[in-house]
Amino acid sequence: MLTDIAERRRPAADALKDWGLAHRFAGSGDRAGIASLVYDALRRRSSAAWIMGSEAPRAVLIGALRLQQGLAAASVAALFSGERFAPEPLTDDERARLETGTLEGAPPEVAGDAPSFVLPDLAKTLGDDLIPELKALARRAPLDIRVNALRGRREDILPALAAYGAEPTPHAPQGLRVPIGADGRGPALHVEAEFLEGWYEIQDEGSQLAALLAAPRPGETIVDLCAGGGGKTLALAAETRNDARLIATDGDPRRLAPIHERLRRSGAVADVRTPRSGRARADVLEDLDGTVDRVLVDAPCTGSGTWRRNPDAKWRLRPGSLALRTAEQAQVLDRAARLVRPGGRIVYVTCSLLSAENDAAVSGLLSRWRGRFVVDAVSDVLAAGPASLREAVRMTSHGIQMSPHRTGTDGFYVAVIARNT
Repeated sequence: MLTDIAERRRPAADALKDWGLAHRFAGSGDRAGIASLVYDALRRRSSAAWIMGSEAPRAVLIGALRLQQGLAAASVAALFSGERFAPEPLTDDERARLETGTLEGAPPEVAGDAPSFVLPDLAKTLGDDLIPELKALARRAPLDIRVNALRGRREDILPALAAYGAEPTPHAPQGLRVPIGADGRGPALHVEAEFLEGWYEIQDEGSQLAALLAAPRPGETIVDLCAGGGGKTLALAAETRNDARLIATDGDPRRLAPIHERLRRSGAVADVRTPRSGRARADVLEDLDGTVDRVLVDAPCTGSGTWRRNPDAKWRLRPGSLALRTAEQAQVLDRAARLVRPGGRIVYVTCSLLSAENDAAVSGLLSRWRGRFVVDAVSDVLAAGPASLREAVRMTSHGIQMSPHRTGTDGFYVAVIARNT
């Protein structure tokens, strides 16, 4: 599978799915274990290849067992016994590299397991924390859930999840964090009765905080312009206790498919406007131009802030794909600018750590709409969040940056842009 992912530049999830279909004899435990190995190898692809002196998939996997899972050479050798389905025994060179290989002197792209071409941009945002943040992005992500305030308080659901070791998240007031297993996977919370009854949604703490910092208010007209599956739509509805006029849409109608069931389950109320496909499709928001109080733009981006969850994405990233994303961000921000009323606000959110997608995108909007918009002070944006976040978050020129190393979340960026009256 690692060979397939590398040669065909395809998402790991697709390769894993195809392997499972072709090997139906493999049980769910085997598939889960294999998926964990694949993702760990992708997380540490460069550093594992460095200590093993080879970029071959076998070498990367062996190196990842040491770097990601902390296995000693003897433990790795026991797995590579050559018996039954086990891989061939370690060579003398492989064992020696496992025992003596280090990352001392490794360049930043190796030590941080990231594409070299994005490092200058990342350094603008992360500064001296570049390597610590990249190392945090190479670790496994936690399993976070958001308790649905429309159903009850966080304290109300805690007893039902006590068996899973759930504890309050460090920052998000409605968040809970559930420990993951040794294989990097968490429990199947989506089959629990409380989930099916809408008590909680699976959502990273950073995403929860981004919705909170949007500061939605009861009575407002709010558009979730890139709603996708509806995670932040549901959070906005819960934050306003269904007392806002909430409209959810997305440029890709296929991404909206899950939102209807999620709204039903959670009790959230929103007007979902699904665009028709095709070149001649009508603008489903045209009637709202110039009237909206708050537009949430959870913009399409490279997803560099989610590399803990999607490590294969960083190896598929190319300069051309970054340029495509920044063009899409400019387009969606301009659409938001037409929607918002004088005195209203655009809340710009990405799950990226790249300044080209964050501060630069906001600067682009200010330039294109010269004199008509101004960025809210970062202190005002943070006032909508918990005090603990204000102490941990990284501030940028126009907004705030959450990150695994500093806030323990995915890498979310938030900026709030006000239209002049």
